[in-house]
Amino acid sequence: MTPDEDANRARRRRRGVVTIKESLRELSIQMSLLNHQVGTHAGLKDIDLYCLDLVNRHGPLSPSALARRAGLHPATMTGVLDRLERGGWVARRRDPDALDRRAVAVHPLLTRNPELFELYSGMNTSMDQICADYTDEELDLLADFLNRTIEAGQGATGELAND
Repeated sequence: MTPDEDANRARRRRRGVVTIKESLRELSIQMSLLNHQVGTHAGLKDIDLYCLDLVNRHGPLSPSALARRAGLHPATMTGVLDRLERGGWVARRRDPDALDRRAVAVHPLLTRNPELFELYSGMNTSMDQICADYTDEELDLLADFLNRTIEAGQGATGELAND
């Protein structure tokens, strides 16, 4: 390979990496906008929808564990949980396994989830159509890239949180 070919290859790679980073930033913005619209239609604040998603994915969780996952102060979490509980999205239940009898765990109430599924149905349908254009091997590669990107984000978040 000639030096010019090497230089062109390096430039192409740099452009590709920049394009991926810019695309991920734009994806983050678009997903935030979508989540905001979903929350608005469901009567949820952005942070409430975010915490509800955490409980649905990782729950039941103690309020303090949920606050840590969400990066929120425990007092802020109390307000979030009050709103989610009033809306019928979650329930705080005593944790029978806890040493402290006052301990509670936040449980998702699945009766309202169909509302969220309906609000996300357009995006889910679009994602199904996009994924249909890829081979199984390509989907495995994309899933690996996204999982590694998530891990990088978690690492960067943890570093900033410890500063």
